[in-house]
Amino acid sequence: MYYNSFSPATKLVDLILTNYKLLPILNRFGITLGFGDKTIQEICDQRRISIDLFITICNIYTFEDYLPSESTIRDIDSVELVDFLQNTHNYFLHDSLREIENRLKSICEGCEEDHINMLHQFFYDYKTEVINHFNYEEEIVFPYMKDIGKKTFRPDYSIKLFEESHTNIEDKLSDLKSIIIKYLPQCCSSEKRGLLLEKLFCFQEELIIHSRIEEKILIPLASQIEREYAKK
Repeated sequence: MYYNSFSPATKLVDLILTNYKLLPILNRFGITLGFGDKTIQEICDQRRISIDLFITICNIYTFEDYLPSESTIRDIDSVELVDFLQNTHNYFLHDSLREIENRLKSICEGCEEDHINMLHQFFYDYKTEVINHFNYEEEIVFPYMKDIGKKTFRPDYSIKLFEESHTNIEDKLSDLKSIIIKYLPQCCSSEKRGLLLEKLFCFQEELIIHSRIEEKILIPLASQIEREYAKK
């Protein structure tokens, strides 16, 4: 096992104290605060959560160099993985992007129309790109993952197609941050600008980790299932 990793015996409170950014992960698994001194094993058993999936995701979120073993990936249920990724998409679309959009509107109060139009157009284009990216996964990749988890395979698709076309939607956030830092006039509220930038940094980091989960769990898991099917 990777020397820096959580285990079934880790207390859930210690997991959060180690990395507070795992708080939203608990919500995506349906875990609420107030769990006392229960361990990951106890909580997962109680909530009927896949402990392999939960620990692997927490490790990836916390330890950048963590790489799950082939046996760990093999024990992950593809349907549960997809459910988690869909919950993450919902969080990004209905919480993160909505909050960013609201903060963007707030920061534009008092700014010149040219700056307002520039920011809104940039954000609209980026939001459209994110939605299209997620739609492809929701409509093509996730149903495929659920199908192969049930040993139903399609002759016209493989996870290799997703791997080859998988793009980084977080890169353009750097451009938006640069615009806000460098080019918005000083009449725009510094406090509101800071709050918006803080949210953009957090969102970008979460997108990077989300992509890492797909690269370190989803793609290897699908590849394993496909290889096993090809041997038959």
